[in-house]
Amino acid sequence: MHSEHGLSERQACAALDLSRSVYRYEPKPRDDSPIIEALQGLADRYPRYGFGKLFAVLRRHGFRWNHKRVYRIYCLLKMNLRRKGKKRLPSRSPQPLAVPPCANVCWSIDFMHDALASAQRFRTFNVLDDFSRECLAIEVDTNLPAARILRVLDRIVAWRRLPAKLRMDNGPELISVLLADWAEKNGVELEFIQPGKPTQNSYIERFNRTYREEVLDFYLFKSLTEVKEITENWLRQYDLSSQ
Repeated sequence: MHSEHGLSERQACAALDLSRSVYRYEPKPRDDSPIIEALQGLADRYPRYGFGKLFAVLRRHGFRWNHKRVYRIYCLLKMNLRRKGKKRLPSRSPQPLAVPPCANVCWSIDFMHDALASAQRFRTFNVLDDFSRECLAIEVDTNLPAARILRVLDRIVAWRRLPAKLRMDNGPELISVLLADWAEKNGVELEFIQPGKPTQNSYIERFNRTYREEVLDFYLFKSLTEVKEITENWLRQYDLSSQ
């Protein structure tokens, strides 16, 4: 109208009942570089994290960007983790674990194995609260006998209190007389899963898979000290994300 009918800008805007400031407005593209930089930095640090965990870390670091805006940039950067689908066999008489009503009702415990770059083998002893999914301890060493396991449990109890029950497999350290005596003395029930039935301990099995993907399989460790340091740093972040 302004050019076709020879009207001034003021006349054209008045005819259309349009504010001149709106007519002159030119949208400014939003600068997404701070979000891109933050997402890429976190993705380098936590390469196995998906969007939900990365966004939670951004929130804890004080960033208040809109969820949809961050997710849009996350997708534009093609940061979605590609996961291979697993062929699942039909379950036979599945009996899912009951979720405890509160913390300290049941802890799941389990061992894992790995090796340093020098091929020296080491083990981890993991303790998980089934209610909160909080990892209460990951003990790392080349040898973890029953006496050491009791010291780890006592250390947790000192700041958290005793659980009502421990769920575990039938490993040699876990069917020891020492652990049985400790449980009887402290009034803790020991629940052993059936041999070859890891799904009966699925809470800690799921945790173990995450720990292996994000730590044990991701790093080439030079020493036990390095394993412990990386594990401690990862565990702090994991427990924060599970809250």
